[in-house]
This record gives sequence, structure tokens and C-alpha cells, in this order.
Amino acid sequence: MKLAQDFLIEIPVLRFCDRLTRARQILRDDRFREIYIVDERSRLIGYIDITDALRVIATRSDVTVEGFAKDAAEVKREDTVEDAARAIRSAGTDSAVVVDQGRSVIGSVLLSDIFPVILSRHELRGTVGDYMSRKVVLANATDSVQHIYALMLESGFSAFPVIARKKLVGIISRRDLIAGGRVRTAITHAAQIPVSDLMKKNVVTTSPDEAIGTAAHLLIEHDVSRLPVIENGHVVGILGRHDALAALA
Repeated sequence: MKLAQDFLIEIPVLRFCDRLTRARQILRDDRFREIYIVDERSRLIGYIDITDALRVIATRSDVTVEGFAKDAAEVKREDTVEDAARAIRSAGTDSAVVVDQGRSVIGSVLLSDIFPVILSRHELRGTVGDYMSRKVVLANATDSVQHIYALMLESGFSAFPVIARKKLVGIISRRDLIAGGRVRTAITHAAQIPVSDLMKKNVVTTSPDEAIGTAAHLLIEHDVSRLPVIENGHVVGILGRHDALAALA
């Protein structure tokens, strides 16, 4: 039996009084999508994610992380990977924080690390169309970075498929905006940087009729967190790891 402690990794932890700009610096690392926040006694308060870090554009700001803390997915060392996956899916996060009896942070378990193990141990039944998210916000390749920035904060979505002439040409994520500080430059200087300059152009896709198990393995094989779903040349949905977990037999 695989337990949370088998996938435990060391993670950066912020104190409640640390600045949000510090969180943004850490979240530029491809490894982390969330950072955990502790109080003055090192007990867990919650977490912040990349969307929160995007909210402060200035290179220097006195805004602290405490006001952005959200309830985290919590597990213990002895919990199973299935327990961790359930906690992650319930919280809508990409990781679970591992705490001791006093709620001090020991480390973290990443969904990307336990996802292949769960798929190897459980059968997924159904098709992509049964589990995909049909509420998809599309971006146009000519949209400005400022527009996508505002849309991402407003919608809460972590990525948008990008289209040109109604065809999929890329995908833009929160990390693409935060990497390199280009969104900060664009907004600060009112520069009209198009989404096409930042988006990832090589996009792995699936179809509504694809077996959910096959699509889940595409997520693993290509190390991506979501797949645009294409039907008759058009984007009709998006499938993420959380959607795939809903198909566990």
C-alpha cells in the first residue's frame, strides 16, 4: 500500500507576515503551484496559489500572504495516496499538505506525483465526454496579455485554450503569465503583448469519444495537467487530472 509519506517532498513554507511578492518568486518554479502559510507557532493556516500571486503586479509591495490564505487539503503521513487524492480533489488543489498532530507542516504530496500510481491501481470507466469540463473559456491569439490576466483573475480558471480563426493554436496558463515577469511588464507599461507570444503552441488534445483511461495516460505521458477536448475541429471541453479522478471505478 502506497502512503502519503512515500511521496513526501520538502516544500517552501511562508509565514503569515511574508510578502506576496516573495510567494510570486517561489511560484515561478515549475514544481510548485501552491505554497503553504503558517502562523507564528508554525501551525498551518492555509495556502495560496499562482492566481493569488498574480494579483500584485508591483515589484515591491507590502501586501502580505495572510489575507489570501485558503483552506488547504490536509493529510497525515499514514494516509493512503487515495486519501490524498480525495483531499486534493475536494479542495480543488494540485497538492496536499502533510501535517503532524499539532498541524505543523511536514511537507507536501503533489497530485502530479501520485496520479500515475492511482491510475495503475484503479480502473477508469467511461469516455472523456462523460467527465470533461464543458465550461471552457477560450482566448484569442490576438488577445492582449492584460485581457487574459484580468480574465484569469475574474474566472478563477488556471488555463485557457487559445484559438485563431476558430481553430486551436495553443494554450495559456497562469504559469505562462507569471514566468519571466512579462505580464507585470505589459500591465505596468501598457504594452500590447499578444497572448500568442506567451502561449504554448504544442498542445496535446483528446476527443469526447476517447476512453477516459487513454486520455488520463496522455496526461502522464506528456506531463501536462489538462487536455483540450476537440470535436469536429472545435474546442468543446477540457479534461484535467481532477476530472480523470472522478472516473475511478
